[in-house]
Amino acid sequence: MARADDIPPISPMGMTLDAFVELCAQQGVGAGRAKAAYQDVYREGKPDSAPSRIVLPEIVKRHEEPVNEGVTIKFVQRLPNPNHRLLHRGIDFDDIESVIIPMIGRSGRKTHTLCVSSQVGCAMGCDFCETAQMGLIRSLTASEIVAQWWAARHIENIEIDNIVFMGMGEPMDNLDEVLAAIECLTDRSGASIPMANITISTVGRIDGLRRIKDQVQEPGWKRLGLALSLNASNDESRSKLMPINNKWNMQELQDILQELREVRGGRKIMIEYVLIPGVNDSLTNADELAAWMKPFLKDPTREKAKGHGGLLNVIPYNPRRDSPWPAPTEEQVDGFVDRLVSHGVFVNRRRTKGRDTMAACGQLGTAEIRKRQFVPVTMNNDSNRDTDER
Repeated sequence: MARADDIPPISPMGMTLDAFVELCAQQGVGAGRAKAAYQDVYREGKPDSAPSRIVLPEIVKRHEEPVNEGVTIKFVQRLPNPNHRLLHRGIDFDDIESVIIPMIGRSGRKTHTLCVSSQVGCAMGCDFCETAQMGLIRSLTASEIVAQWWAARHIENIEIDNIVFMGMGEPMDNLDEVLAAIECLTDRSGASIPMANITISTVGRIDGLRRIKDQVQEPGWKRLGLALSLNASNDESRSKLMPINNKWNMQELQDILQELREVRGGRKIMIEYVLIPGVNDSLTNADELAAWMKPFLKDPTREKAKGHGGLLNVIPYNPRRDSPWPAPTEEQVDGFVDRLVSHGVFVNRRRTKGRDTMAACGQLGTAEIRKRQFVPVTMNNDSNRDTDER
């Protein structure tokens, strides 16, 4: 058996225990010793535990914003990138942003949700989103994704209960690495996050959703959470806001989500709707949206119906830099939500957290490498009416 001093350091970041044990075996390290090192890294937060060693991206920025439940924290990790497309502007790094969101549920228990990034920038081009203004720089590796959890858990020293892939990037554009990261994060010898506490969000890549349909039928994956960023009530409006709709329209999205609901045992699909004044917030929009949601409403005629098949999250728009739209008023949000409820839609009104630090939904992005010039935006303050993440 090899001595500890003779073995080159091996990083378990982004790996399952089994994968790490196999890699260690190739270096002559026994399974018991490898498991102990793996648990030291993930459970105890030790970056060095022979034969393992991890190197974490430097945290270069950190912002806090007090909210009713505690403090929302955005931290920025910096990765070197000597091949950056903006090297001529002196930019040879990639910044990835993550947000820790405190929440208090109906039981009164305080939890923390970590919003992770899967890419640097994004190629989807959604007009309302700050990240989209950067364009796509590159996708992250499973190791770089898991490093965001490690920093939140062991540098910020916060117990992370839930993980949502709702940060920078489109997870379905980087699905192999996202799924590998989830395998690592759910490993019971490591981070041990329950599969039911992890959610992947997508703008509507149906090819990716078909892969997810296959994946959730594998052992241990059935309870993976899914969210669709819809943001419009008809194809014309959605295609203007979200170019992806020109390839896969709302009927195709509705169809694949119904298929996913069936193979996931009826587990709810989360539908995200960013409410933008003058764009998608009229009562007509609410009526159209309710009609689209109809297949996901509770059907009393179905014998085995367990309730609503879809939860609609209404998210008040958080203005990006140089935004052409303001945040909606409370009256606009209330009127839209009330109209949906009158149609029997299961609606949750998202509370705004992190808007002042550009940490709220749709606001993540590196100003230095975005396509457009930074222009400060006057942002409305949201009253804290309901409890939910970002």
